[in-house]
Amino acid sequence: MSKIHNFSAGPGILPLEVLQQASAACLNFDNLNLSLLEISHRSKNYEAVIDEAHQLIKDLFEVGDDYDVMYLGGGASLQFAMVPYNLLRESGTAAYVNTGVWASKAIKEAKIIGNTNVIASSEDKNFNYIPKGYEIPKDADYLHITSNNTIYGTQLKEFPKCDIPLVCDMSSDIFSRKINAKDFSLIYAGAQKNIGPAGSTMVMVKKGILGKTGRKMLSMLDYQVHIKGGSMYNTPPVFPIYVTMLTLRWLKQHGGVSWIEAINQQKADLLYNEIDRNTQFVGTTAVEDRSNMNACFLLNKVELEPEFDKLVKEANISGIRGHRDVGGYRASMYNALPLESVQVLVDVMKHFESKFA
Repeated sequence: MSKIHNFSAGPGILPLEVLQQASAACLNFDNLNLSLLEISHRSKNYEAVIDEAHQLIKDLFEVGDDYDVMYLGGGASLQFAMVPYNLLRESGTAAYVNTGVWASKAIKEAKIIGNTNVIASSEDKNFNYIPKGYEIPKDADYLHITSNNTIYGTQLKEFPKCDIPLVCDMSSDIFSRKINAKDFSLIYAGAQKNIGPAGSTMVMVKKGILGKTGRKMLSMLDYQVHIKGGSMYNTPPVFPIYVTMLTLRWLKQHGGVSWIEAINQQKADLLYNEIDRNTQFVGTTAVEDRSNMNACFLLNKVELEPEFDKLVKEANISGIRGHRDVGGYRASMYNALPLESVQVLVDVMKHFESKFA
């Protein structure tokens, strides 16, 4: 079978060894002669999985027991509602920075819960840059930001310093680079872009910030209920959490976040250098805000897109078409994508230039 170079924006590429281990567990998990898909989530064997999945998050973020970790269903989209539900006081205000579609959806949900103030936005230029220099209200219950914007290809290179709880949606760049996780009060991420398959969402929350909203909480939307239940208040997404655990284990065993950050920078530099050099392509975002995870670019001659698509297909490259809202091309370079795949794409771009310049 020919190698496919998978640039899918999500669900994204997973390490081959993780896929192999997960496949084996579907037939015989933990030498039980039972499939992972058919054992009780209350069994000691699976409890060990979820315990390790919790601890790996803390290890990779380099935080201690002053944080709690949860794995929940519903995707990051459910967190758009759960965050304000758990943090926004009935008489309080939440502050949001709008950097794209997913931030906009988070804002929409927060406004249903309570008072929500958009303190900065890049919507005026179709989200092709990251807002800077905005004032953070000191009396807000929290500030919500989105670290990476998959659709528009922008990424926060520096995080705001603030005296209020900082909340971040890291769905598309979690563990792709070193950060000081202790600066955040809550981090959440849908697993399906960088740490696992679709179906599970990780939430890490600093102890002491919950239970202050003044509202009576619905159990399934209450972080404290899920923390007390060890991510198993209800039946968890068993298989996605297991694959996430394997992916986090893979990352830690190979050298952790510092190791993958260096590789991710190589991949981003290789592709962006070619976009800037090549006479047939142009980047779509502010250079200083370019995402290392999602590189968005256009052809200078849109009528040649079918020709470029043909070359891409011949090179076994998959998943680089841009989001339907913006068009063009998007190369998603998540942790498991090898540098070799980026080189193949760059070679195609060079060949395209030699053929049509």
